[in-house]
Amino acid sequence: MTLPSCFRSTPLVLLLLSPPAPSLHAQQTIASAAPLPAIPTLLQEVEARQKKLDLDRENYTFRETELLTVVDKHGKVRKTENKVSHVFFANGHAIETLIQKDGKPLNADDTRKEEERASKEAAKFAKPGADNADKDEVSVSRLLAITKFSNPRRVTEAGRSQIAIDFVGDPHAKTHGREEEALKRVYGTVWIDEGAREVSRMNATFDQNLHVGFGLLATVEKGSTFSFNQALIRNEAWLPTAIDGHFDGKALLFVGFHVNLNVRFDEYRKFGATATENPAAPADQPVPHK
Repeated sequence: MTLPSCFRSTPLVLLLLSPPAPSLHAQQTIASAAPLPAIPTLLQEVEARQKKLDLDRENYTFRETELLTVVDKHGKVRKTENKVSHVFFANGHAIETLIQKDGKPLNADDTRKEEERASKEAAKFAKPGADNADKDEVSVSRLLAITKFSNPRRVTEAGRSQIAIDFVGDPHAKTHGREEEALKRVYGTVWIDEGAREVSRMNATFDQNLHVGFGLLATVEKGSTFSFNQALIRNEAWLPTAIDGHFDGKALLFVGFHVNLNVRFDEYRKFGATATENPAAPADQPVPHK
């Protein structure tokens, strides 16, 4: 491990004259007694870090494993879908190349078609003037207007200090777009790594029904949950590791159904890097489906 330059240049005599470092228990006591950051300020810092992360992730490719199961109200499995894709980002847009479906690798012809489609998408979004996917994201200023935060506290997880904050959507807030409307209808907790100023995980539950007009779901019912996890990958960047959703709903084809969605992200690689260059940290290993 290479020490920071400020430590490498410190004369030995200054280190010897310095008071001894506090014990682990004392450090924990000092940390727990430290004042908590103001929530708006903390979230602004997280947003600034996220913008940098959005740029950093354009340098990575990774594997996405998605397992979707739809069960009707009688407990009968109506649909199961398992997909494995290689993913990279172009101007904020996720470019997915399907490599495996329902446990079977794609044949040579389908693989070629997938690669050609992904190349065309990447070229499209890389052109000057192409829309940036981030333009539809909810900013922190809008998040603070739509959501109420409470009960900030400091906790320690895996040896790292986290700021846990509860949140609940304001049902009376004026919103614009599907993403903001969804935020009004959820409550949960977000954990922010205090040192990195990055979101490490989030759990959320719908406290109202949400009508959606795409795909299978027509209505996501109250009590549906989803979670999101990130981790420090290769000691370089905070990147997603898992998304889990458990949705109850109604659709045109089914009176009632349950959807379980499990998505895992792993095998992060920088473009041009090999497996022997900069080995992956444990967080970069495959996470089994629950």
